[in-house]
Amino acid sequence: MDRPTYDIVINGAGPVGIALALMLAGKSPRPERIALLGRQFRSGPRSDGTVDPRTLALNHGSRALLEQLNGWPTESASINTVHVSQRGRLGRTLIKHDELGVPRLGSVVAYDALLQALHQALQHCGVTLIESTTTPAPGAGHLVFQAGDSRFSAALAIQSDGVRPQGIERHYQQHAVLATVRATQARKNWAFERFTRQGPLAVLPHPQSDDVYGIVWCCAPDQARQLQDLRQAEFAIALRAMFGERLGHFECLGERHVFPLSMHAGPSLVNDRTVAIGNAAQTLHPVAGQGLNLGLRDAAQLGQALAPWLVRADTDPGPLLAGFARRRRPDRWLTAGITDLLPRVFSTGNPLVEHAGGLALLALDMTPALRTPLARHLLQGLRT
Repeated sequence: MDRPTYDIVINGAGPVGIALALMLAGKSPRPERIALLGRQFRSGPRSDGTVDPRTLALNHGSRALLEQLNGWPTESASINTVHVSQRGRLGRTLIKHDELGVPRLGSVVAYDALLQALHQALQHCGVTLIESTTTPAPGAGHLVFQAGDSRFSAALAIQSDGVRPQGIERHYQQHAVLATVRATQARKNWAFERFTRQGPLAVLPHPQSDDVYGIVWCCAPDQARQLQDLRQAEFAIALRAMFGERLGHFECLGERHVFPLSMHAGPSLVNDRTVAIGNAAQTLHPVAGQGLNLGLRDAAQLGQALAPWLVRADTDPGPLLAGFARRRRPDRWLTAGITDLLPRVFSTGNPLVEHAGGLALLALDMTPALRTPLARHLLQGLRT
């Protein structure tokens, strides 16, 4: 059997795919035999001048990983305290970084800034970069890729984004309204998760300034379109009415963007030579900001699993891939279950359920033995 062109082809150059490429490059004796496929690799602003509106909440573990890979952006906003509440009901919970013995619970970065930092790290790692995306076809003991006029092969493929997971699917009948606002009574390093009948509302510190916040407002599609069409001042008033007065008055900065919300989850092990991680394995509701954090944990464990195989890439990777999929299953399904349950439970409109939710928040606040395990899972995932 002819030796394939590459040992590994990673299809998808988002943050998860790049992080995995950087990890594998550090473990491989020949990093040029790792190929990363993506649409555009850049270490500066977008050529068309556009800016991605997303900000990303990354937990302490994700930041530590990205710093090790030299892929952390220069600007970020720390989250030291998370305030969780329910609109119109009693009960709230505070989660603080010092209770968990970490310097911060997490950090917020701009999506474009994170991608630029990761692209800069890519330039020095030795991985082969191919500006294309394609789906592999099975060959004789390897996988075959066709990208335009170029044809190449790999011993194994890793899909990190660009493909929707096949398996469990849920449509929440919610859209997320993304906005950036300035607050007159800002609380430095505080993040807020407020559950409402329409959906969760997240208010996150923004790397731009201590008094600026990123808004992720989940609500019914019709309401999302109405919020997007409001004038700046009208949106600020609507946000204060929904969020409350904790941060004073709001001033809306820039445009608002709307994205539909759904959950898709499929197997990590696609076949004996293909693995799915990140958005190719699961896309989650944005409540609690777990999607990218879960994807980075996928990448970290896959990098560890493949380290011995990279030294002997002519051997069968199947057992290592099966072991990886088995170890990832508990963390993936628990995290997906939490992010699926929370937005549905708190938006039932049933007063009994809402009161029960308020009591649960109160119990979490008063009982560290209940609060700490949940906070640790959101901080670092389920360790197995």
